[in-house]
Amino acid sequence: MKKALFFFLVFPLYLYAQSNEGDTLKLKSSLSLTGFMQGGNVQTLIFRTKADVRYRPSDQFAFRTTNSYVYQEFGKVKADEDILSLNFLNIGPNRKLSPLALAFFSSNFRREIDMRTLLGTGVTYQVFQNEQNWLKMALSSEYEFTRFNATTFNRAEYNGSQTINTLRATIWINGKYHLFDEKLILSHESFYQPSLEAGNNYRWQADFALELPISKYVNFKINYLHTFESIVIVNQHQQDRFLTFGLTVKSY
Repeated sequence: MKKALFFFLVFPLYLYAQSNEGDTLKLKSSLSLTGFMQGGNVQTLIFRTKADVRYRPSDQFAFRTTNSYVYQEFGKVKADEDILSLNFLNIGPNRKLSPLALAFFSSNFRREIDMRTLLGTGVTYQVFQNEQNWLKMALSSEYEFTRFNATTFNRAEYNGSQTINTLRATIWINGKYHLFDEKLILSHESFYQPSLEAGNNYRWQADFALELPISKYVNFKINYLHTFESIVIVNQHQQDRFLTFGLTVKSY
Protein backbone atom coordinates (compact mmCIF):
# COMPACT_ATOMS: atom_id res chain seq x y z
CA MET A 1 0.00 0.00 0.00
CA LYS A 2 2.81 2.42 0.85
CA LYS A 3 4.49 1.61 -2.48
CA ALA A 4 1.26 2.42 -4.31
CA LEU A 5 0.95 5.73 -2.47
CA PHE A 6 4.57 6.60 -3.36
CA PHE A 7 3.82 5.91 -7.04
CA PHE A 8 0.66 8.06 -6.97
CA LEU A 9 2.58 11.01 -5.52
CA VAL A 10 5.85 10.82 -7.46
CA PHE A 11 4.60 9.86 -10.93
CA PRO A 12 2.60 13.11 -11.53
CA LEU A 13 5.61 15.17 -10.43
CA TYR A 14 7.76 13.32 -12.98
CA LEU A 15 5.18 14.01 -15.68
CA TYR A 16 5.06 17.65 -14.61
CA ALA A 17 8.80 18.00 -15.19
CA GLN A 18 8.67 16.19 -18.52
CA SER A 19 5.77 18.25 -19.88
CA ASN A 20 7.50 21.52 -18.96
CA GLU A 21 10.55 20.53 -21.04
CA GLY A 22 8.53 20.69 -24.23
CA ASP A 23 4.88 21.20 -23.50
CA THR A 24 2.61 20.43 -26.45
CA LEU A 25 -0.48 20.26 -24.23
CA LYS A 26 -0.84 16.59 -25.14
CA LEU A 27 0.12 15.95 -21.53
CA LYS A 28 -1.43 17.83 -18.59
CA SER A 29 -0.75 17.00 -14.96
CA SER A 30 -1.62 18.50 -11.59
CA LEU A 31 -0.96 17.61 -7.97
CA SER A 32 -2.99 19.06 -5.08
CA LEU A 33 -2.11 18.81 -1.38
CA THR A 34 -4.80 19.85 1.08
CA GLY A 35 -5.44 19.21 4.74
CA PHE A 36 -6.31 20.37 8.23
CA MET A 37 -4.41 20.12 11.50
CA GLN A 38 -5.38 21.00 15.08
CA GLY A 39 -3.11 20.66 18.11
CA GLY A 40 -3.39 21.19 21.87
CA ASN A 41 -6.13 19.53 23.91
CA VAL A 42 -7.64 18.00 20.76
CA GLN A 43 -5.15 16.67 18.21
CA THR A 44 -6.57 16.18 14.72
CA LEU A 45 -4.92 15.63 11.35
CA ILE A 46 -6.66 15.34 7.99
CA PHE A 47 -4.50 15.08 4.86
CA ARG A 48 -5.56 14.66 1.24
CA THR A 49 -3.52 14.50 -1.96
CA LYS A 50 -4.92 14.21 -5.46
CA ALA A 51 -2.92 13.69 -8.66
CA ASP A 52 -4.53 14.15 -12.07
CA VAL A 53 -2.84 13.25 -15.36
CA ARG A 54 -4.40 13.68 -18.81
CA TYR A 55 -2.64 12.39 -21.92
CA ARG A 56 -3.91 12.78 -25.47
CA PRO A 57 -1.44 11.19 -27.95
CA SER A 58 -3.77 11.89 -30.89
CA ASP A 59 -7.28 13.07 -31.74
CA GLN A 60 -8.41 9.44 -31.52
CA PHE A 61 -7.48 8.64 -27.92
CA ALA A 62 -7.42 10.37 -24.54
CA PHE A 63 -6.28 8.80 -21.27
CA ARG A 64 -6.93 10.17 -17.79
CA THR A 65 -5.83 8.86 -14.42
CA THR A 66 -6.86 10.45 -11.11
CA ASN A 67 -5.30 9.07 -7.93
CA SER A 68 -6.22 10.33 -4.46
CA TYR A 69 -5.11 9.54 -0.92
CA VAL A 70 -6.91 10.54 2.29
CA TYR A 71 -5.48 10.11 5.79
CA GLN A 72 -7.04 10.99 9.16
CA GLU A 73 -5.92 10.61 12.74
CA PHE A 74 -7.34 11.75 16.07
CA GLY A 75 -5.16 11.86 19.15
CA LYS A 76 -2.33 10.28 17.11
CA VAL A 77 -4.51 7.24 16.37
CA LYS A 78 -5.18 6.46 12.69
CA ALA A 79 -8.87 6.80 11.89
CA ASP A 80 -8.88 6.55 8.11
CA GLU A 81 -6.64 5.77 5.16
CA ASP A 82 -8.25 5.75 1.74
CA ILE A 83 -6.69 5.20 -1.70
CA LEU A 84 -8.73 5.68 -4.89
CA SER A 85 -7.48 5.30 -8.47
CA LEU A 86 -9.80 6.24 -11.35
CA ASN A 87 -8.58 5.44 -14.88
CA PHE A 88 -10.37 6.29 -18.15
CA LEU A 89 -9.67 5.72 -21.86
CA ASN A 90 -11.82 7.73 -24.29
CA ILE A 91 -11.98 6.86 -28.00
CA GLY A 92 -12.62 9.87 -30.23
CA PRO A 93 -12.59 12.40 -27.34
CA ASN A 94 -13.39 15.35 -29.65
CA ARG A 95 -16.74 13.89 -30.56
CA LYS A 96 -19.93 14.94 -28.83
CA LEU A 97 -20.56 11.29 -27.94
CA SER A 98 -17.60 8.94 -27.46
CA PRO A 99 -17.06 5.43 -26.02
CA LEU A 100 -14.90 4.89 -22.94
CA ALA A 101 -13.27 2.10 -20.98
CA LEU A 102 -12.55 2.40 -17.25
CA ALA A 103 -10.76 0.70 -14.40
CA PHE A 104 -11.05 1.67 -10.71
CA PHE A 105 -9.01 0.46 -7.76
CA SER A 106 -9.51 1.46 -4.11
CA SER A 107 -9.08 0.54 -0.46
CA ASN A 108 -10.39 2.04 2.76
CA PHE A 109 -9.01 1.51 6.29
CA ARG A 110 -12.02 2.66 8.33
CA ARG A 111 -14.58 0.87 6.18
CA GLU A 112 -12.37 -2.24 6.26
CA ILE A 113 -12.26 -2.51 2.48
CA ASP A 114 -9.12 -4.48 1.68
CA MET A 115 -9.48 -4.10 -2.11
CA ARG A 116 -12.14 -2.94 -4.53
CA THR A 117 -11.85 -3.32 -8.31
CA LEU A 118 -14.26 -2.15 -11.01
CA LEU A 119 -13.84 -2.75 -14.75
CA GLY A 120 -16.30 -1.53 -17.37
CA THR A 121 -17.25 0.41 -20.47
CA GLY A 122 -19.62 3.25 -21.33
CA VAL A 123 -20.15 6.47 -23.27
CA THR A 124 -19.24 10.10 -22.58
CA TYR A 125 -21.38 13.07 -23.67
CA GLN A 126 -19.80 16.52 -23.93
CA VAL A 127 -22.40 19.10 -22.89
CA PHE A 128 -19.89 21.83 -23.82
CA GLN A 129 -16.11 22.15 -24.02
CA ASN A 130 -13.50 24.75 -24.90
CA GLU A 131 -9.91 25.38 -23.87
CA GLN A 132 -10.79 26.65 -20.38
CA ASN A 133 -14.24 25.29 -19.51
CA TRP A 134 -16.08 22.03 -19.88
CA LEU A 135 -19.03 20.00 -18.66
CA LYS A 136 -19.22 16.27 -19.38
CA MET A 137 -21.63 13.49 -18.48
CA ALA A 138 -21.08 9.76 -18.79
CA LEU A 139 -23.02 6.55 -18.41
CA SER A 140 -21.18 3.28 -17.87
CA SER A 141 -21.58 -0.26 -16.60
CA GLU A 142 -18.98 -2.13 -14.52
CA TYR A 143 -18.39 -5.41 -12.77
CA GLU A 144 -17.25 -4.88 -9.18
CA PHE A 145 -15.24 -7.12 -6.88
CA THR A 146 -14.92 -5.95 -3.23
CA ARG A 147 -13.07 -7.82 -0.48
CA PHE A 148 -13.64 -6.75 3.14
CA ASN A 149 -11.67 -7.49 6.30
CA ALA A 150 -14.88 -8.39 8.18
CA THR A 151 -18.04 -10.42 7.54
CA THR A 152 -20.79 -8.60 9.49
CA PHE A 153 -22.62 -5.77 7.71
CA ASN A 154 -25.40 -3.27 8.33
CA ARG A 155 -27.59 -5.35 5.99
CA ALA A 156 -27.89 -8.90 7.34
CA GLU A 157 -28.29 -10.61 3.95
CA TYR A 158 -24.61 -9.93 3.22
CA ASN A 159 -23.31 -11.40 6.51
CA GLY A 160 -20.92 -14.33 6.45
CA SER A 161 -18.88 -13.45 3.35
CA GLN A 162 -15.81 -11.24 2.97
CA THR A 163 -16.56 -10.51 -0.70
CA ILE A 164 -19.43 -8.69 -2.39
CA ASN A 165 -19.48 -8.85 -6.19
CA THR A 166 -22.05 -7.14 -8.37
CA LEU A 167 -22.80 -5.57 -11.74
CA ARG A 168 -23.16 -1.78 -11.48
CA ALA A 169 -24.23 1.23 -13.52
CA THR A 170 -22.56 4.62 -13.03
CA ILE A 171 -23.78 8.11 -13.84
CA TRP A 172 -20.96 10.71 -13.97
CA ILE A 173 -20.96 14.51 -14.02
CA ASN A 174 -17.61 16.28 -14.42
CA GLY A 175 -16.99 19.99 -14.98
CA LYS A 176 -14.46 22.80 -14.69
CA TYR A 177 -15.02 26.56 -15.11
CA HIS A 178 -12.71 29.59 -15.09
CA LEU A 179 -14.67 32.54 -13.68
CA PHE A 180 -14.14 36.30 -13.20
CA ASP A 181 -11.32 36.62 -15.75
CA GLU A 182 -9.73 33.40 -14.45
CA LYS A 183 -9.46 34.74 -10.89
CA LEU A 184 -11.56 31.81 -9.63
CA ILE A 185 -11.66 28.20 -10.83
CA LEU A 186 -14.59 25.93 -9.93
CA SER A 187 -14.40 22.19 -10.56
CA HIS A 188 -16.61 19.26 -9.62
CA GLU A 189 -16.78 15.51 -10.19
CA SER A 190 -19.69 13.42 -8.93
CA PHE A 191 -20.99 9.92 -9.53
CA TYR A 192 -23.86 7.67 -8.49
CA GLN A 193 -23.36 3.89 -8.62
CA PRO A 194 -26.37 1.60 -8.10
CA SER A 195 -26.10 -2.16 -8.32
CA LEU A 196 -28.06 -3.67 -11.21
CA GLU A 197 -28.65 -6.80 -9.13
CA ALA A 198 -29.59 -5.50 -5.64
CA GLY A 199 -31.60 -2.34 -4.97
CA ASN A 200 -30.08 -1.83 -1.48
CA ASN A 201 -26.49 -1.78 -2.82
CA TYR A 202 -25.50 1.68 -4.04
CA ARG A 203 -23.03 4.49 -3.42
CA TRP A 204 -22.36 8.08 -4.45
CA GLN A 205 -19.59 10.63 -4.21
CA ALA A 206 -19.41 14.40 -4.73
CA ASP A 207 -16.06 16.19 -5.01
CA PHE A 208 -16.04 20.02 -5.25
CA ALA A 209 -13.06 22.39 -5.44
CA LEU A 210 -12.50 26.15 -5.53
CA GLU A 211 -9.08 27.38 -6.66
CA LEU A 212 -7.56 30.87 -6.60
CA PRO A 213 -4.49 31.26 -8.86
CA ILE A 214 -1.34 32.41 -7.06
CA SER A 215 0.94 32.08 -10.09
CA LYS A 216 0.81 30.40 -13.50
CA TYR A 217 1.48 26.97 -12.02
CA VAL A 218 0.25 27.25 -8.42
CA ASN A 219 -3.29 27.70 -7.05
CA PHE A 220 -4.68 27.96 -3.54
CA LYS A 221 -7.34 25.25 -3.18
CA ILE A 222 -10.41 24.61 -1.02
CA ASN A 223 -11.74 21.06 -1.38
CA TYR A 224 -14.97 19.43 -0.17
CA LEU A 225 -15.48 15.67 -0.53
CA HIS A 226 -18.69 13.84 0.45
CA THR A 227 -19.05 10.06 0.09
CA PHE A 228 -21.87 7.61 0.85
CA GLU A 229 -21.95 3.78 0.93
CA SER A 230 -25.21 1.91 1.49
CA ILE A 231 -23.45 -1.30 2.61
CA VAL A 232 -20.88 -0.89 5.39
CA ILE A 233 -19.46 -2.94 8.24
CA VAL A 234 -21.93 -3.05 11.15
CA ASN A 235 -21.94 0.03 13.44
CA GLN A 236 -20.12 2.18 10.88
CA HIS A 237 -21.50 5.42 9.46
CA GLN A 238 -22.50 5.37 5.80
CA GLN A 239 -21.35 8.94 5.10
CA ASP A 240 -17.97 10.69 5.23
CA ARG A 241 -17.23 14.39 4.70
CA PHE A 242 -13.86 16.14 4.27
CA LEU A 243 -13.19 19.88 4.04
CA THR A 244 -9.53 20.63 3.36
CA PHE A 245 -7.32 23.57 2.34
CA GLY A 246 -4.02 23.65 0.47
CA LEU A 247 -2.27 24.09 -2.87
CA THR A 248 -2.44 22.74 -6.43
CA VAL A 249 0.68 22.55 -8.62
CA LYS A 250 0.03 22.07 -12.34
CA SER A 251 2.00 21.76 -15.57
CA TYR A 252 -0.09 24.07 -17.77
